Amino acid sequence: MFNKITIIGCGLIGSSLLRAIDKKKLSKEINVFDKSKEASEFVKKNLSAKVFNNVAESVLGSDLVIISSPLSSYKEILLSIKSNLKKDVILTDTGSAKKEINKIISNLNLDNVHWISSHPIAGTEFSGPESGFAELLKDRWCILSTENQKETQQLSLLKKFWEALGSKVKFMSFEDHDYVLSLTSHLPHAIAYSIIRTVTKNDDKFKDEIIQYSASGLRDFTRIAASDPIMWRDIFIDNSENILKVLDSFSESLEEIKKAIKSKNSDKLNSIFSSTRKLRKEIIKAGQETDKPNFGRK
Repeated sequence: MFNKITIIGCGLIGSSLLRAIDKKKLSKEINVFDKSKEASEFVKKNLSAKVFNNVAESVLGSDLVIISSPLSSYKEILLSIKSNLKKDVILTDTGSAKKEINKIISNLNLDNVHWISSHPIAGTEFSGPESGFAELLKDRWCILSTENQKETQQLSLLKKFWEALGSKVKFMSFEDHDYVLSLTSHLPHAIAYSIIRTVTKNDDKFKDEIIQYSASGLRDFTRIAASDPIMWRDIFIDNSENILKVLDSFSESLEEIKKAIKSKNSDKLNSIFSSTRKLRKEIIKAGQETDKPNFGRK
């Protein structure tokens, strides 16, 4: 599919991409750059790729360049590689916020570069190249975004690339992507971080009991809250406008529950709790989750 692909950033997503590209034989050559010496050494010893110590050199001659690093690193990376990007190269990424990154790329006026953002909606609470696996992207959605959303040769090729990795592809505008993800991903993470801080704050007396008797609900929130802090710090900053809006809406919903509890309004509580069950069924029907006990997780 490609002669040469460069992956910049080889954490969970980047290393999973590397494994999947190699397994599916989607590129004759794979280049990798990661600023972490530990990550680079791991790739050298365990994965099939050419590892570079210089990010600018890593993109030379590449037909597809994938930035898979924290959002705060994009500008520095782009400034370093822009002079070495091949004519008509496809430049993409794996980030969870798009609008602000698109502004940076637009301001750089990259000539003969086809910028098409990607967001594979896949991941775990673990990070680093040792946590990646080739099947991470299988049956997961990948959202593609461009300025005009018109079908082009490059857009079609990138779509086929993600599909070859096992992903389902959807097109969205940058604005729609950031709003939808603020609800489906960023809000749950904000709530998870808040819940774990609430549970652990000023409760040293019951710390052992909280850990020992943690129910499945708390355990799921600890899984979400264990995600890479740098990645999520950058997401909350880059998509702050949308996240603040949905947090305001969440606060209103929480206040509604508080009032119902305070007034012991059983009808209101029953109405709130009953209304939320439908979404769970719809998510299962859409194939985004399983109806097996404990979410089908072992």
